[in-house]
Amino acid sequence: MHFFSGKESSMQHFTSSGIVLRRRRTAKEMWKYRHYYILLLPALLFFVFFHYVPMAGVILAFKDFSYAKGIFGSEWVGLEHFRRLFGSASFYEVLGNTLIISFYRIAFVFVSPIIFALLLNELRNVRFKRFVQTISYLPHFISWVVLGGIIMELLSPTRGVVNYFIKLLGFEPIYFLSSNDHFRGVLIVSDIWQSVGWGSIIYLAAIAGINPDQYESASIDGATRWQMAFRITLPSILPTVVILFIFQLGGIMHAGFDQIFNLYNPSVYKVADIIDTYVYRIGLVNLDYDYTTAVGLFKNVVGFILVILANVVTGRIREGEYRLW
Repeated sequence: MHFFSGKESSMQHFTSSGIVLRRRRTAKEMWKYRHYYILLLPALLFFVFFHYVPMAGVILAFKDFSYAKGIFGSEWVGLEHFRRLFGSASFYEVLGNTLIISFYRIAFVFVSPIIFALLLNELRNVRFKRFVQTISYLPHFISWVVLGGIIMELLSPTRGVVNYFIKLLGFEPIYFLSSNDHFRGVLIVSDIWQSVGWGSIIYLAAIAGINPDQYESASIDGATRWQMAFRITLPSILPTVVILFIFQLGGIMHAGFDQIFNLYNPSVYKVADIIDTYVYRIGLVNLDYDYTTAVGLFKNVVGFILVILANVVTGRIREGEYRLW
């Protein structure tokens, strides 16, 4: 008995000593790199105050909000708002629009920067390559308020450049932004225009990290530029593509509020009204805060589950090489 108790006490002492040593080592490393942590502090504070502290307001989804009583003093109603949510036909239409537009973005907008980066990598004229990169980056720095006005002018049925050429070809002008058949296409094309250059930066950085010896060996073996792009470049940047795809999948319930809000109108609500615009209209315009909090909570829970599932699935590929954690 005394032997085992002494052994256990020595093991506990060893374990506690190891913990103390690790803590000291961690504290020493943090002090060593304290300047980097100071630089990181503003970003951490931003996330704490604007992403984590507001999460306390999630309880609105389970309360009957009263302005007089406030958030914490309002009465609990449990899952009443969620019953209203899943019993509303308009919500299912909004959810369908969100998913369809998000899948379009994954299929076209997500893939476009990858293709653009591969094409830029094949350019041999350095000046022309930099010129193309600069031009492609510019739309990213313009807000959707301004871009929305530009797109409206370009697609105007009376004075727009696009409809001018359509009329020259002998066709009737198309009301792009008021047509249920064309509005989603406008969203995707304009989103590609706005994001393709900026989105290609991370892929170009990944391509720059590829060992040039691989291309030299392939060239000696007689491989064409096309074969090197698909046999060397694309597989080498695949981990980056998978990680960004997981992020994209996690934001599948965010179909692009800024863009849609600045382009849509009541005539295209049937195909353009997404969860974010629905929450804005019902929550901020109609002041139905508790119900729209339930909608937002549902959206974020679905996004969280999708990130976890995507990470699990991709983690099974090549012994977890493509996992986030």
